[in-house]
Amino acid sequence: MRIAFFSTKSYDKEFFKKTDSSHKIVFYETALNKDTANLTKDFDCVCAFVNDKINKEVIKELKENGVKLIALRCAGFNNVDLQAAKEANIKVVRVPAYSPHAVAEHAVSMLLTLNRKTHKAYNRIRENNFSLERLTGFDLYEKTVGVIGTGLIGSIFCKIMLGFGCKVIAHDLFPNAELAKAGVIYTELDSLLSSSNIISLHCPLMPETKYIINKSNFDKMKNGVMLINTSRGGLINTKDAIAALKSKKLGYLGIDVYEQEEKLFFNDLSEVIIEDDLIARLMSFPNVLITSHQGFFTKEALQQIASITLQNISDIENGKACDNEIA
Repeated sequence: MRIAFFSTKSYDKEFFKKTDSSHKIVFYETALNKDTANLTKDFDCVCAFVNDKINKEVIKELKENGVKLIALRCAGFNNVDLQAAKEANIKVVRVPAYSPHAVAEHAVSMLLTLNRKTHKAYNRIRENNFSLERLTGFDLYEKTVGVIGTGLIGSIFCKIMLGFGCKVIAHDLFPNAELAKAGVIYTELDSLLSSSNIISLHCPLMPETKYIINKSNFDKMKNGVMLINTSRGGLINTKDAIAALKSKKLGYLGIDVYEQEEKLFFNDLSEVIIEDDLIARLMSFPNVLITSHQGFFTKEALQQIASITLQNISDIENGKACDNEIA
């Protein structure tokens, strides 16, 4: 297939080029949206990432240009109008699991960094400041960690936290029997919110989970709670999170995702004035840690993403059943 590859970064080229493929890939640094959909003319497939906007208008132009397949090189697909794709007879495939360990481990690293303030200590030492003032953390041992969503990533995160000696409680519509046997206690959402010292989000973004963390649910949490989100930005109402930080209800916030991240993440904006007042306010808090959607960013994950994406495309091209096709 001829593939138009959007939102290209250097690491995309590196791993896709070294993965054996009979496909012809043309790399575009620009994102796929209504203004760039014209670039897909005479291509069979588009390869897109999380911040590409594939709405009804874009899909209409993709169909007119001859595109038959949308290959997402990510797990999430909330940026694609699936109904419009179905009506246009354009198939959509994704990479549901590339390296769940990468994201789970990143969530743990954010948790540890916020707790022990290693990022602050690093900067101090570089300025010859060896003081320990205001670097106090807490033992994770026997703390209650609440996990919302126990799919592949959430399950791995649970197991890691059990290894720290934490009490792990979880909320999921479909409890994992293996996790329960390992010691994870499933509970209702309200109970999790009120009982947890640390809460980590690992659920998909759907209408039911949009702003699952909002003012009402912040009010149910313990004072000084730590919140980690490596899943989807839209799970947290950012304005409510800022209010919770100001009131000290929220003691620590670590986010690898942000609901308006498509305008920011994956780009070097070091010489640009950030016009997003919400993230600017978040960055002003000393107890907030933000990374730019790098939870997936390991060599193993990048190789898996390339391999699975290209295999998905080959399966569709050859008329084979593809387990990663989105119904």
